[in-house]
Amino acid sequence: MLNFNRGDSAAATVARDPLTPAGAGFRPSRSVVLVGLMGAGKTSIGRRLAQRLGLPFVDSDHEIETAAGCTIETIFEMYGERAFRDCERRVIGRLLEEPVQVIATGGGAFMDTETRDAVKARGVSVWLRADLELLLQRVSRRANRPLLKRGDPKEVLAGLMAQRYPVYAEADVTVDTRDAPPDVTVDTVIEALQGLPPPALTAGPAP
Repeated sequence: MLNFNRGDSAAATVARDPLTPAGAGFRPSRSVVLVGLMGAGKTSIGRRLAQRLGLPFVDSDHEIETAAGCTIETIFEMYGERAFRDCERRVIGRLLEEPVQVIATGGGAFMDTETRDAVKARGVSVWLRADLELLLQRVSRRANRPLLKRGDPKEVLAGLMAQRYPVYAEADVTVDTRDAPPDVTVDTVIEALQGLPPPALTAGPAP
């Protein structure tokens, strides 16, 4: 069994030439799946990470909306969370069968046992961990968060952190995100991925 050092924070970095961007000449052999709460930066970090690695980027929430023909907010309102999670499970399963890419997932995706097992089997998971105040600051910029309409956003987020963080800790890599330029987090993610043992990831020339 591969040892991915699940739950360890990627605070340490891999030594490299400071003039060479992290990720140069490195390409993962499995899809990189970003997990974490809303506001953790999965989409913004994912886009930059994919560009740096020379891989496609896909947001599972966007794919769900495309498949359903409506917004996630509408799915929640019309069909409920259970229907949304079922669609989410099937979409992420399909994405994991596609060629290697960077996948940003919704905040609840990794909580589903079937989805989590699929990610562990066919991808490499990265938990973008953030503290409550940073998450609250970021989610306040958007009004289309269905789960935050159930009460005070700070209380809802605190409850989600208590429920979900122990499960997110099963991810292959944990990276702390802070109020810093996104490229700083991207560097840390890449360096953590480079530290994983083969055959989980393979170092080689990017296309």
